[in-house]
Amino acid sequence: MNKVLLTTLVTLSILTVVGAGVFAYFFLTDSQAASSEPTIDEVLEASVDFEEMTTNLMSDEFIRISFKIQTSSADAKEELDKRSFQAKNIILKKISDLSAEDFKGSEGKAAVENTLREKLNAVMQSGRVERVYITSFVLQ
Repeated sequence: MNKVLLTTLVTLSILTVVGAGVFAYFFLTDSQAASSEPTIDEVLEASVDFEEMTTNLMSDEFIRISFKIQTSSADAKEELDKRSFQAKNIILKKISDLSAEDFKGSEGKAAVENTLREKLNAVMQSGRVERVYITSFVLQ
């Protein structure tokens, strides 16, 4: 009986140590992932503002819209600044292919932001576009 009790205690001790190790690993990994998110100052340093643009939509309405585009680094921001004419061209072309329906609700706007991010990343060479934010929006 003594041997069974000793084996049980050793097994429980090993499981406790392994469980604590797994818990600590996941806890530390989560806290490191949270701290890897950029601060608001870092976001602003790597972002480019695009002034309000006006264009017709495919559905015969027109839209006035402006953006803040967050890049992955200061170098990427500088590149996007230099490519602003290309970025505006991409944005205007893509938006003019859309209808008023495409902008309905938060999901519609998020889809437009994601599409623009993908299109802009196609021309970026140093760094990438992380997020596209719609900062003003008027649809008539």
